[in-house]
Amino acid sequence: MSLLINVKSAEFSFLLENISTTKGNLSFQLTKLKEVDYIEVKKSFKGNYPLTTCKVTQKGIDAYEIYVKTIEEYFKEFKNNKLDGRL
Repeated sequence: MSLLINVKSAEFSFLLENISTTKGNLSFQLTKLKEVDYIEVKKSFKGNYPLTTCKVTQKGIDAYEIYVKTIEEYFKEFKNNKLDGRL
């Protein structure tokens, strides 16, 4: 999601090149994101080769923003606890 959120759309091969994972794992993750409507997946052909293109939906953008905000709050609280001597 962090890679897709910054582009209009991305081909499967682009995602695979920029994420340290296998084709199978990436395919599985994309399927899960599609199932919850966080991304749209378009399958077509480029010449004689299959082409899978992914695009983040508004629901995906909203969920990602909530995730980032939650992580930021967690680390802020962690830092405050550490400075207060509670950790």
